[in-house]
Amino acid sequence: MQGNRTEIDSLLAALRRVLALPDATLEAVLATVVAGGHLLIEDVPGVGKTLLAKSLAAALGLGFRRVQFTPDLLAGDLLGASLYVPGDGSFRFSPGPVFTHVLLADEINRASPRTQSGLLEAMEEAQVSVEGQTYPLPDPFFVIATQNPMTFEGTYPLPEVQLDRFMATLNLGYPSYEDEFALLEGRHGAAVPMAEWPSQQLAAWRREAKDVHVSPSLRDYLLATVRASRVWPGVRLGISPRGALAWQALARAHAILRGRDFLVPDDLKVTAPWALPHRLVLDDDASLARKRQVIAEILAQQPVPR
Repeated sequence: MQGNRTEIDSLLAALRRVLALPDATLEAVLATVVAGGHLLIEDVPGVGKTLLAKSLAAALGLGFRRVQFTPDLLAGDLLGASLYVPGDGSFRFSPGPVFTHVLLADEINRASPRTQSGLLEAMEEAQVSVEGQTYPLPDPFFVIATQNPMTFEGTYPLPEVQLDRFMATLNLGYPSYEDEFALLEGRHGAAVPMAEWPSQQLAAWRREAKDVHVSPSLRDYLLATVRASRVWPGVRLGISPRGALAWQALARAHAILRGRDFLVPDDLKVTAPWALPHRLVLDDDASLARKRQVIAEILAQQPVPR
């Protein structure tokens, strides 16, 4: 496990040289990837979302495609379509940009709900179905989607069923004064070494994350929190069983980032704000920040295992 910690620290250090982001944010992104999940980033334009996705793909030697979601984007533009071949009168499937390792779905909430739903099968099953045929996606495959705050013009809220497919949600936020000063000086932005940590290394981290030991007392703590969310005042829809599994997977990945093969309470506490708030539906039209506050209140009521 110590070897893992050294490799992960090296990867995080390389990303820090490129991105003016806090360590906790970079760890959240990497934990989501190691856990095999998809990531939703809600933030204003210009804070490094695209650079983050490109740098991560480059570091791991993975294919990268970016799709700008717009109101006129169709599901076929994303997934691909069967094209007529005049020479022999047949049809040939032409894969869309979803056929890659790392897909950046930029401003996903600017596209119509029908187009947004085109990603559901890809995110859940790592495959797409077009005209009755099923096509597997590359392995690994993960989506980094960005969305503008819902107060922006021309945005469509993501449906709950799609939000639940994202393992984690983050806000990058503006950089600190020191990081933004360094950005102006040109001390950020150096290219990440290509394939410094090959995809085989990611596969090994993923296998080890699945084997991280979770004690019964920590599973009790996790379930108590999840079940409390379903009856919490002001909560219309609490954490689903899929959400519980995602939280456990993310906490296991966080343990790997810390060089451990067992879970401790802090793994669950640190990852809860990433894995849980976007899965809540409150009685009022609450912001993500308000949902994080609710999760913090629920966690505060749960006895922490010793």
